[in-house]
Amino acid sequence: MIYPSIDKLLNIVSSKYELAHIAARRSKEMSKEEHYQLPINEYKCKKNIGRALEEILEGKIKITESK
Repeated sequence: MIYPSIDKLLNIVSSKYELAHIAARRSKEMSKEEHYQLPINEYKCKKNIGRALEEILEGKIKITESK
């Protein structure tokens, strides 16, 4: 099973496309700056894209919808 679940993430973000965009941007930011919202040993995923999704699920990334 993939962690975190897409169903849980879509309860936070309204669109899977927006979710992919947010996760990709955060993943690039992690690669560049090596700044993480959680302690490294608390992440279940080893790759930054998975870590970005975990941060979204934990509520560490504030998501605002544009109109």
